[in-house]
Amino acid sequence: MILRRVLTGTWSDFGSNPGYFLHQLSIQFQQLHANYSRPPFKNRYNDEDENNVRKRKDTQQDHLQLYKSWGQHLLTNPRVLDSIIRNSGVGPTDTVLEIGPGTGNLTMRLLEAAKKVVAVEVDNRMVEILHTRVSESGLREKLTIICKDALKADFPDFDLVVANIPYGISSPLVAKLVFGGYSFRGATLLLQKEFATRLLANPGDSEFNRLAVNVKLVADVEHVMNVSKKDFVPIPKVDSSVVKIRLKTEIPDVNLNEWWAFTKTCFGKKNKTLGATFRQKKKVAELLNLSKLTSVDGDVVQRECCNESDDGEDECNISGTDVNLFKEKLVGILRTAGLEDKRPSKLSNDELMYLLSLFNQAGIWFRDQDKPRDINAAFAGL
Repeated sequence: MILRRVLTGTWSDFGSNPGYFLHQLSIQFQQLHANYSRPPFKNRYNDEDENNVRKRKDTQQDHLQLYKSWGQHLLTNPRVLDSIIRNSGVGPTDTVLEIGPGTGNLTMRLLEAAKKVVAVEVDNRMVEILHTRVSESGLREKLTIICKDALKADFPDFDLVVANIPYGISSPLVAKLVFGGYSFRGATLLLQKEFATRLLANPGDSEFNRLAVNVKLVADVEHVMNVSKKDFVPIPKVDSSVVKIRLKTEIPDVNLNEWWAFTKTCFGKKNKTLGATFRQKKKVAELLNLSKLTSVDGDVVQRECCNESDDGEDECNISGTDVNLFKEKLVGILRTAGLEDKRPSKLSNDELMYLLSLFNQAGIWFRDQDKPRDINAAFAGL
């Protein structure tokens, strides 16, 4: 190269026409400058860009804002999605109920495996994306979309539930499924890990609470697998778990209104002894108020006309003597059952049902029998 000759030689090396060599040197210098200053060519089809394009397409991030307050965390890991489908046991003759389908990552797999999918989605933006995505796949006739709040919607008949449940409605939605009178083979649900742990807890476990007591009355719960928060877009603050819920073939003969109210009373302070709970003056007065006709040591205490207070609660004129007599009756029933010094967190459903039956036989009620059943209210805050 001429440039190398200039760098390593002397002017005598260029002979009788140094101008020619200087001209050639200028040309090569300009070529080198152009090559090194030009930005490197970027292949728009390299692996990294292709993955990014696919990720944007799958999550619809280009034109869709996801709301964490609505529990909109889309599961994107294909291995986890496939595992959920396998564990659900969905077959070609099944109608599957999916709650909160989002942009359809799980829905598309369900449509391939099931006879029909009923998707319940409250967000109209998600519904539009889901319509488009399913139509392009040629599976539109297998999908029915209900654009409503899942807690308020009436579900049509279904064989299975497979869903990534929005965290904020986990408790009332599980209650609606197991207590709502639906008949289905199983529910495979992706839930917040902490919620799933409570749902799976047994008497004596630190996580055992009213949620587990109520669900275990009518269903069996099985842990399937844990799911990392990194498998979602946007990434939530906590990990998740997949559980499988199956309704029991034989349901205990118990008034559900009473059961829910009774367990709420017992598990208000789950590590407190039942004796301590039922000696609280406020609780005694509340139960006496609910017991319209109660026998106290042979005497009859009739519930008098009550006035509604500013906060909507009934206020009755109950004497201190009535409260004390009624408290002794409550504690006497606990002693008869051998449960006065027991903590609710360590009791089985059979023990709790036995205690409730003793209370009811004595005319002691935990909920106003005239009010209609309200599953959402019963499970609020669990």
